[in-house]
Formats: sequence, structure tokens, C-alpha cells
Amino acid sequence: MATASEDRVRGELTENVVKIKRCAAVVKGGRRFSFAAMVVIGDAGGKVGWGYGKANEVPPSVEKARKEAMRSMIEVPLDEKTIPHVAHGHFGAAHVILVPASQGTGVIAGAAVRAVCESAGIHDILTKSFGSNNPISLVKATFVAFQSLRPRMEIERMRGVTLS
Repeated sequence: MATASEDRVRGELTENVVKIKRCAAVVKGGRRFSFAAMVVIGDAGGKVGWGYGKANEVPPSVEKARKEAMRSMIEVPLDEKTIPHVAHGHFGAAHVILVPASQGTGVIAGAAVRAVCESAGIHDILTKSFGSNNPISLVKATFVAFQSLRPRMEIERMRGVTLS
């Protein structure tokens, strides 16, 4: 139903509602609606999480999604205000490519991937999505790409070289 990205700051964490879906079940007395919400939460310092909640009204579904996002937070390695290297993420039919960008580029991304990147504290990144444009699949594919990232020092240690 709504694809509005509303931001709220709770303490240090930024809450971003990526998608709210409405489902209608036809019953004897008419239609019974239920709602599902996808929320991305982050501290703008490298920690980000996503959650999905369902309820009969919008506010409880957003609250359930927020609680799940708090539990599923991951650490994203940052290289100043971008990512250390190119990352690919697949989830279902969605495919996301994340490319580090030079300072001042900004977040070049669609709405769903932008919400995740901004919540993680990434200020300069280039992204491209292929396949499905479902925001829920894109958020999950972005998290798969984030989990494949390695910090610069770990890459140097694995290769046995010093990168400049």
C-alpha cells in the first residue's frame, strides 16, 4: 500500500519504514484487512538491521518489525564513508551490486537499497539492482551483500600485502 520512507530517530537509532503491505481476507461480514511492515534500523555508524512484522493494524506491525530489526542487527565494515570493495548480493530473484564511490558522490540507489545504506551510515556508494524490484527482496539482497564485505585490514592480512 504505502512505500513512503518515514524516518524516526529513537535515541541513536534511525528507523526507516521501507514498505507497508495491506492484505484483505474476504469473510462473511465483509473484508478483513491485515498489514505487513518492513523496517530498516541503523545507527549510521556501521550497524544496521531489518525486520518484518505482521498485525491487524499498521502501528503494531511496524512495532513488531522494529523489534525484529533490533535483534537482527549486523556490523557493516566501512572505509571512511563508503564500503571497502565491490559486493554482490542475491536473494530470490533480486540481485544487488554495491560499488564503493569517491567522496562527494552521495548514495546512488533506489528507495529500498538507499534506506539500508543510509541507515548503515554509508554516504558515498553506487548501486545497481537487477531482477526483481520487490523492496523486501532488495533489502534482503543488500544485507547478503553487506555480509560478504571484509574490512581493508582483513583483506591485506589474507593476501599478505599492504594496499595503499
